[in-house]
Amino acid sequence: MTECLVKQRTIGKEVSLTGVGLHTGKEVTITFKPAPENYGYAFVRVDLEGNPVIEADANFVVNTQRGTNLEKRGVKIQTSEHVLAALVGMEVDNCIVELNASEPPIMDGSSKFFVEAIEKAGLVEQDAPREEYIVKEVISYMDEESGSEITIIPSEEYQVTTMVDFGTKVLGTQNASLKHLSDFKDEISDARTFSFLHEIEMLLENGLIKGGDLNNAIVYVDKELSPETMEKLREAFKKDEISVKPNGILDNLTLHYPNEAARHKLLDVVGDLALVGTRIRGKVIANKPGHHVNTQFAKKLSKMIKIDKRNKVPTFDLMKEPVKDVNEIMAMLPHRPPFLLVDKILELSDTHVIGLKNVTMNEPFFVGHFPGAPVMPGVLIVEAMAQTGGILALSTVPDPENYLTFFMKINNVKFKQQVNPGDTLVFKLELITPIRRGIVHMSGNAYANGKLVTEAELMAQIVKTKNI
Repeated sequence: MTECLVKQRTIGKEVSLTGVGLHTGKEVTITFKPAPENYGYAFVRVDLEGNPVIEADANFVVNTQRGTNLEKRGVKIQTSEHVLAALVGMEVDNCIVELNASEPPIMDGSSKFFVEAIEKAGLVEQDAPREEYIVKEVISYMDEESGSEITIIPSEEYQVTTMVDFGTKVLGTQNASLKHLSDFKDEISDARTFSFLHEIEMLLENGLIKGGDLNNAIVYVDKELSPETMEKLREAFKKDEISVKPNGILDNLTLHYPNEAARHKLLDVVGDLALVGTRIRGKVIANKPGHHVNTQFAKKLSKMIKIDKRNKVPTFDLMKEPVKDVNEIMAMLPHRPPFLLVDKILELSDTHVIGLKNVTMNEPFFVGHFPGAPVMPGVLIVEAMAQTGGILALSTVPDPENYLTFFMKINNVKFKQQVNPGDTLVFKLELITPIRRGIVHMSGNAYANGKLVTEAELMAQIVKTKNI
């Protein structure tokens, strides 16, 4: 993960659209709303009690039949991909998407109307820098059953190429590419969803396409049309007459592009990979993509990004003057050598602190802790982390010398690497929640040799000394 020079963006004002859900056939209103920095994308079901929120997260994907469907605590969002593709394609980083039903309106089966709504709302730059996952190696996922495969390779920007082959004469093999995200609006957003006639028949028989008509799905005729099927289609699509065009699609539609199917598959890839939760700098190559393989790849990528983010060592300039040296640290903390385990404070803000300890062979604990193979005790790494967190806690009061911090709870402690003489330990602690009533809840990581060595969640209380 890295911060880039581009700032995060949200929309300028709320904007709404009304249409019909493809599978439910019910009228639904979708409202895009501005969201704060680092919010990402989330759906809000305003038709349900408590307005439950379902984040656009690959881990909430429950099935991929006829679209990418999310579920969190029993609350569902169906066919999320066209909305998410529009947000990514318009380079919106943070947005609240309100729905008064389980699925967005299908509109014309593309992202075009969502893109237009976002344009109407306008884009607003925020203060926080955008985070990007920079792809540095080839990452692949293959679905053995379908033969579908997605690969991402290093690239200077986010690019997507799709290759589709459905083994039918009417559609054949098609390719589509998005070389620059800025081209999404003009080249990809109006590519409509499509189905084959045999799929439409099955969906109609099972009552699964109540909101469908010839204006929001291209229907490729891959089999002989029987009189019975013609009658069903006329009734379902509310048309007096239906026929097959010379290019093998049902009438009442004109293709926007000869490779509209491949472009729509690309649109789906962009929408499904939005569930990774972070911007990606790399080239995606999708062979026979579908919602299942797309979302499985998104889950794999999301997991890799979380590990990468957790292992990220804070960067700092050792030549720069510290925010607090050891004397200033002792003026705030009651600890003294040999139990003072922080040498410098390198960064300090209202929400985070970065501290440093040089681990030397002269540490008194090495005398008795595995003297033949000296290893710093894990509990002392956590204590050093806690002392660094104490600086963050006490920096919030005007007279820190009159306060102490007592640790109340330590959770989720994990020791991942040994710390040996000669190592430089770097501690980074961040507030999980704002400090209230003197209670400080922090997440802490300790790093050495470019690796995460220890992590923990710490809770402390700031107490005035006269109350002790």
